[in-house]
Amino acid sequence: MLQQVNGHNLGSDGQARESLREDLQEFLGGEVLLYQLDDLTKVNPVTLETVLRCLQSRYMADTFYTNAGCTLVALNPFKPVPQLYSPELMREYHAAPQPQKLKPHVFTVGEQTYRNVKSLIEPVNQSIVVSGESGAGKTWTSRCLMNFYAVVAASPTSWESHKIAERIEQRILNSNPVMEAFGNACTLRNNNSSRFGKFIQLQLNRAQQMVGAAVQTYLLEKTRVVCQAFSERNFHIFYQICKGASEDERLQWHLPEGAAFSWLPNPERSLEEDCFEVTREAMLHLGIDTPTQNNIFKVRRKAAPLTFGRDDGPLS
Repeated sequence: MLQQVNGHNLGSDGQARESLREDLQEFLGGEVLLYQLDDLTKVNPVTLETVLRCLQSRYMADTFYTNAGCTLVALNPFKPVPQLYSPELMREYHAAPQPQKLKPHVFTVGEQTYRNVKSLIEPVNQSIVVSGESGAGKTWTSRCLMNFYAVVAASPTSWESHKIAERIEQRILNSNPVMEAFGNACTLRNNNSSRFGKFIQLQLNRAQQMVGAAVQTYLLEKTRVVCQAFSERNFHIFYQICKGASEDERLQWHLPEGAAFSWLPNPERSLEEDCFEVTREAMLHLGIDTPTQNNIFKVRRKAAPLTFGRDDGPLS
């Protein structure tokens, strides 16, 4: 019995492959402008090649979001695109009668979940899963969603409500440099790779205004403290301490100038993430005062590679 696939009767695997090849050539060489396909479900036939060609065409046209049914595919532009995340654009998606009819965007996902909460008599928690490989832009996407909710989940008539939402957003954003310092590292594929998972919970009241937030971390790659792959680095915080500590702090923490540590490979690499002051400033904004910070860094020195990794013997 002959099978029918995409309108072709196939009597063998060879015929099926030939039919698929013809469909591919027709799709890729046809009149359809691939960058205009804003949903991958419109791609026909659906193969790895056609999907990647469609995403590549949209990327070349500076279009970085594409729907895949109910999933949003985001491509990292690797360049600033400020107009793509402006407050005006946030309000446009928030005010749209049907935001899904607008161009695919992370704001569409944010608005849909926000409306799901508003439309229910008994609000049900909504979840957004941001996943992807290292360097795909997960942290940036999470940051954009928080910015969006800080704008839309504030009362337009209450200055106090707006300031509360803004303050909550700022506290969450201030937590990023701290979590990245203690939980991110330079890998082969990404200079600022998160070596842990993060769950951010934004809390709304019955008027759908932001009133609180909580951040949980999990699955920290603890083994990286003592074992790093070739050409990779340990967690940022150790390099920040070594490069950013003052002379008095070096004496206090027993860090001789120019000392080398076997558990801190590739210290000569200079990264934007090596800024110790950014981490300390963020800790202050989170309510961690200077004496507490110093105690934390002392613990890091005693419990982490700084104590036992020096090439010419342990520090203490």
